[in-house]
Amino acid sequence: MSAQIEPNAAPQAPRPSVLSLAIKEKAALYAAYMPYLKNGGIFVPTQKPYKLGDEIYLILALMDDPNKYPIAGKVVWITPAGANNNKAQGIGVHFPEDESGLKARQRIEEILGAALRSSRATHTL
Repeated sequence: MSAQIEPNAAPQAPRPSVLSLAIKEKAALYAAYMPYLKNGGIFVPTQKPYKLGDEIYLILALMDDPNKYPIAGKVVWITPAGANNNKAQGIGVHFPEDESGLKARQRIEEILGAALRSSRATHTL
């Protein structure tokens, strides 16, 4: 008598989308950073459609920093095409509460310094 093992028929969750973002100047970083999120986050210009809660794998490059920051985050903001005030189309990615999110947030806040308290408009608010 032989037993057959059936493969797990549960549907696999879709793999997170992989995006890369290279920010080359402080003004662009200021406009993209989302300091009001609990763990920080970043706006990523993209025309690809996403839904709130989608998981994203982001490779973030910051100006002259030789390090790349790999971040497994979630979509928490969507700016659709044709948004008011000519805002760029894209998504806001919330950093995770892990070491990768913490490192990215610390490095961004280190680069921005006093600019974080500015009232200049950003891509999101």
